[in-house]
Amino acid sequence: MKAALKRIVSSFLLSNDIAISRALDTRPLLDFLASLRPVTTNHELIRIGGDSDGGYLIPDDLENVEFCFSPGVDVTADFESDLTKRGIKCFLADYSVDCPPIRNDLFDFEKKYLGQSDDDVFMTLENWVKKKAPEKSDFILQMDIEGAEYDVICDTSHETFRKFRILVIEFHELHRLYQRDFFRLVTIAFRKLLKNFHIVHIHPNNYAPPVKFRSLEIPPVMEFTFHRRDRVAWSTRTLSFPHKLDRKNDTTSPDYALPRCWYS
Repeated sequence: MKAALKRIVSSFLLSNDIAISRALDTRPLLDFLASLRPVTTNHELIRIGGDSDGGYLIPDDLENVEFCFSPGVDVTADFESDLTKRGIKCFLADYSVDCPPIRNDLFDFEKKYLGQSDDDVFMTLENWVKKKAPEKSDFILQMDIEGAEYDVICDTSHETFRKFRILVIEFHELHRLYQRDFFRLVTIAFRKLLKNFHIVHIHPNNYAPPVKFRSLEIPPVMEFTFHRRDRVAWSTRTLSFPHKLDRKNDTTSPDYALPRCWYS
């Protein structure tokens, strides 16, 4: 993943001078970033998972949560393993591997990608939820699927998303926000989520540095934590980053704080 992100950013920088003349105006980008400003709520953030890649900040609102859906299996499963210690069963899925990196009695693995269809290789989030927990709700979603998240979000109904209490989603290729078509796709995806969820945390993945676009800095990959609005009693703007529990994804690379344009 690290090498792939560096190639993406290098390609962006090489083409930026040509593309800038065809880029989106800064005003829509500023308005979009303003809609994403994270909030602090009555639920304190806690860290679930390890002290590097695979650990995430989520609201301390796990009472009566029974299940986590976690598409995208990597070499670590620290987040899911920590949840099982709280009695939360984790449904994992990834066609690129044959099994999770560790054995756990509360893991349920599907060798499929998450996508917009149901076949031998792909399944939709909607049908995965119906298959595994048809009569349940108040789930956690932890989704890191290397850029396919936008299609999955756009394809999934509001009814299905409302069954999740907490979402942790890694968004990819955000340095392309200056491109009109990609900007439209991203805004549609976020608008859908924000209908039912607050953003309660944002953390840049330090595998690649932020890319500068005019007055803005855009980290190519970032982890967003969402909390369903009906679980929040009060909220106020978060005006300080990083959070004290944030950690580097890559311990060997420099860290990058969330640029101020994303929260101030």
